[in-house]
Amino acid sequence: MPDPIPAATLILMREAAQRGAPPEILMVERGATLAFLGGAMVFPGGRVDPGDHAMVPPHAPDPDDSAARIAAIRETIEEVGLAIGLVPHLDDMTVASIRADLAQGQAFAAALTERHVEIDETVLTPFARWCPEHVPVRRFDARFYLAEVPRDASTPVIDGGETARAEWLTARATLAAADRGEIHIIFPTRRTLERLAQYGDFLSAKADARAWPIRRIIPFQAERDGVPSICIPDDLGYPITSEPLSAARRG
Repeated sequence: MPDPIPAATLILMREAAQRGAPPEILMVERGATLAFLGGAMVFPGGRVDPGDHAMVPPHAPDPDDSAARIAAIRETIEEVGLAIGLVPHLDDMTVASIRADLAQGQAFAAALTERHVEIDETVLTPFARWCPEHVPVRRFDARFYLAEVPRDASTPVIDGGETARAEWLTARATLAAADRGEIHIIFPTRRTLERLAQYGDFLSAKADARAWPIRRIIPFQAERDGVPSICIPDDLGYPITSEPLSAARRG
């Protein structure tokens, strides 16, 4: 089994247009030609790069966590053009210019320094850590974070390469679309959406995320009611912890 590649995922939430409705979550469709999860609906994110580690503050209590937060912020800019955790607040043109510089190969640190921008990692709340072992070639150790986006600053702009589509949906709507066969989601995404569907707003999601431990989730095979299933531990906050092996989509 190859060593897992460190990665980071950002679950973005915004208030619904209708008062009292559940929050919406940004889902992105990966480009169909991508080798990993091509065509799947996922949350923004990607691998943690050496440049992300280079940006970690010298006295960070957990350098790997800090690098993952930086990667989640950078990847979200690259994939959907939304800037989370940058200080001061940036207008759309500045975010677009940073994104263009990153696409041209400029380091994230240099792009921010030129514009006198700093990162506020505290706007990201740790939510989960998934490390599936079934992938024979690419295996990721992905840290998931929560963050809120104001509705009036939440319009995604896809890159047309890694990201083919981006859409704000409730967790339940995304699950329903997957059940109808309209979109493709994999096992960790489904379990995450089922958990997110429990929350009435971002604050309750944030509070619940802090109430559960963050451990590597390594799905395993076991029988549930006599049915071979893919399972996860039952003490990490997920309302559904198994799925029949015959139905699970894992890649």
